[in-house]
Amino acid sequence: MKKQHFTDVPGADVPPPAEGVKIRWLIDDETGAPNFAMRHFEIAAGGQTPFHAHDWEHEVFILTGAGTVMSADGGSDFAPGDVIFMPGGEKHCFKNTGAELVTMLCLVPLDAKKS
Repeated sequence: MKKQHFTDVPGADVPPPAEGVKIRWLIDDETGAPNFAMRHFEIAAGGQTPFHAHDWEHEVFILTGAGTVMSADGGSDFAPGDVIFMPGGEKHCFKNTGAELVTMLCLVPLDAKKS
């Protein structure tokens, strides 16, 4: 077992075309996880992730803030407590549309870290 506070994990800026996004890999192969990774994202007011797609699915839990998750079919607003399933291959991005920092957990297969 390994326990730590999320702030003890170093964060990194997500490079452009992301805007105002930071990531922490909370649980991954370096922690000993063989299959899945847990990531913590922070999206600043007015920030967003790039509009992109991956082969793998995402499971997202919104912790704080408000925004819109976009897909090829349009957008859907999110708020704290919302959970979002993003299938593999679906183009998407997360936008912070409020004044408060958006924080969210995102779980992906560990292979996503290698891509």
